[in-house]
Amino acid sequence: MKTDQFTGIQVQADGSYREISDVVIRGDTFAIVLNGELITEQVASSNCLRELGAGFVVAEGIAENITNVEVEDSTIYVEADTVFKSPKVLEYRTGGGKGIAGTPKTVESSYTISPECVFHSTEAIFSDTWDKTGGVHCSVLFSGEEKIKQICDIGRHNTVDKIIGYAILQGIDLSKCHICCTGRQPSAMVKKAANAGLPIIISRAASTAAGITTARDAGITLICFSRGTRFTVYSHPERVKGLNQHK
Repeated sequence: MKTDQFTGIQVQADGSYREISDVVIRGDTFAIVLNGELITEQVASSNCLRELGAGFVVAEGIAENITNVEVEDSTIYVEADTVFKSPKVLEYRTGGGKGIAGTPKTVESSYTISPECVFHSTEAIFSDTWDKTGGVHCSVLFSGEEKIKQICDIGRHNTVDKIIGYAILQGIDLSKCHICCTGRQPSAMVKKAANAGLPIIISRAASTAAGITTARDAGITLICFSRGTRFTVYSHPERVKGLNQHK
């Protein structure tokens, strides 16, 4: 991930101040081209660009079978066998991202996790990049207690695309995984998980009303406010062991 160095004046509550030098995260613009057609441009961090291309296409429900991904300068070229819906109907998302309008897929999975697994997963979303810059989001992919991959990015939506893309390129069965995120969970974020077949989302942050409704309709277990010694399950609690009676 690219960073820059900036100086600033740090002011304390007691009126004292000093000049400091901060590491600041950088975002660049990348074009995603599917089967020769430009579908979007996204502001993202420069890491895991193949994953970003593959993940965006799958997470937005455009295609499933990614056959090839190549990166050339600031363009990500994705090839897929079958395109399910037109990638031309873009909609702007909260947080500045762009996505494809439409109803997400429904997730069917018997995958479950324990409350202890929720806490364990939440601990893994902290990163060195966050400690240095305070300006990135992070998503982590788990299968049970096993941490598979952690990816950070300037945009919360990009971290989910990149995690999904990583799983797609590595042939990982997402129906047997869960994702843990730093970012808020509006409807568009939940849709990404649904289209990829991820049954459980854990977030340190809040959801929105539309995010919860989307999770309930799409068959996703949505867990938010996972902080310290608590978390809140908003939908499909049967996937959290011990909460089966609250279906």
